[in-house]
Amino acid sequence: MPEMLQTTDSTNYTDVVSETADAVRAAGAALRERFGDVVRPSSRDELMRALADNDDTALAVLRPRLTRLRPNAGWVEEELDGGALPPGEWWVVDPAEGNINHLHGLPEWAVTATLVRDNRPVLTAVHLPLTGETYTALTGAGAHLDGRRLHVSPATDLSLSVVATSQARPDEDGTVVRRVGSSITAMLFDALVVRTAVPATLHLLNVAAGRIDAFWQFSGARADLLPGALLVTEAGGQLSDAQGHPWTPHSDSFLAAAPGVHAAAVATLSR
Repeated sequence: MPEMLQTTDSTNYTDVVSETADAVRAAGAALRERFGDVVRPSSRDELMRALADNDDTALAVLRPRLTRLRPNAGWVEEELDGGALPPGEWWVVDPAEGNINHLHGLPEWAVTATLVRDNRPVLTAVHLPLTGETYTALTGAGAHLDGRRLHVSPATDLSLSVVATSQARPDEDGTVVRRVGSSITAMLFDALVVRTAVPATLHLLNVAAGRIDAFWQFSGARADLLPGALLVTEAGGQLSDAQGHPWTPHSDSFLAAAPGVHAAAVATLSR
């Protein structure tokens, strides 16, 4: 990942973090009203419309609030986009992270908003509407869960670790699918427990909170990695690609881990 901003003046962004958290909570409340019954679309088009309806519901709340906060910032709301952004400030949002879970009546979904400056995340807020939890991070000021400081796990033994992975897209190409499968097999040999589910952000929240010890993903997008990447870094975690090289939005893999198991995770994923 690009190095986190070293000169961010936290006082300039403290109020922005708070108001961003308010925005994702408000959007989450709107999505919670739509949650409950399982949606069973009969075609891909119907599925895409149902997903878009959830996105639009949240964006109707998020976009005006965040635009008022940083009126000169650009806007990115396509959760599957990847790569670098143009210079300047950008809001990278996922209005319904884990949207497919929401439609299926599953609890693993969230609303995220991350402010990026010159391709480095400055701040993020992630809200889980069904638990009421809100995670925030500000570069240089730590990661927090409802005001409580977060710290990654002190784990030092991968064989005693809980690790997790996710799929970046529903229609990955065959090379990525096989890479995901082989990495899960490798981790099943080397780690204690391997969790596999979407979305990525919820696993990364658990890494930042010290509940699990590592998360990896092949391929990926800005919206599902940037919020958790900042939270993990500010909680004392270590980021790289699966081979241990610095992670950037152009990388074809992603690893976030407690420092004590990062090298072992790289070794496992590099086999």
